[in-house]
Amino acid sequence: MTEQDFDWGAVANAWPHLISGLGVTLQIAAITIVLSMILAVPVAVARMSTIEIVRWVAQIYIEIFRCTPMLVQLFWIYYALPTLTGITIPGFASAVIALTANLTAFMAEAYRSGFQAVPVEQIEAGKMLRLNRFQQLRYIIVPQALRQQIPVILSLNISMFKDTALVSTIAVHDLMFQANTAATETYRALEFFTTAAAVYFCIAFPVSLFTSYLERRGQLARTGRAPVLKPRKPELTGVK
Repeated sequence: MTEQDFDWGAVANAWPHLISGLGVTLQIAAITIVLSMILAVPVAVARMSTIEIVRWVAQIYIEIFRCTPMLVQLFWIYYALPTLTGITIPGFASAVIALTANLTAFMAEAYRSGFQAVPVEQIEAGKMLRLNRFQQLRYIIVPQALRQQIPVILSLNISMFKDTALVSTIAVHDLMFQANTAATETYRALEFFTTAAAVYFCIAFPVSLFTSYLERRGQLARTGRAPVLKPRKPELTGVK
């Protein structure tokens, strides 16, 4: 076995490039999250539509993006879509489109679950107040569904943030692309990929902890109180 000679100085020298790549990663993640949270609402509503053709179109869209690999979707939008449309799509735009389309499909199902959990009585009360369908969604259904599904939404966002590493395969200069480039130039794959993993972890782990906290808080709200251990009765000796 050969001893590994670590050189973390190479990482320090390339740190400005890594930070630049991290900025691109965060931009893609932020744009994707905002767009997906907006677009998932009409998709979820269409998924629950009483109009069969609308419901089937929404379901087909959701199943396509849920049942195919993210990398294939990314390649299809970057390489295949321009062949069909004749329009060249830049790497950054392709990454945003692919990630948004994928996350919207998963987010729509989370929304649908939340929508269906809203008590029917509240929706009927909205109808009695002469609220139209859009007002019911805005004031009654969506706020409650979002509060209930926040842990699921955060979990989906964490997964999407990690999936942004795939955009380096279409030459988007994100964190993973910069780490891979530096590792290739310096032959320090261990140092750079470890650093990249640590950066992803430092961003995703706090959100994961917050998600767990919200899940525990939601469980507490549903049960109404924290679990209490009943004190054991003292044993009585000599008593029949």
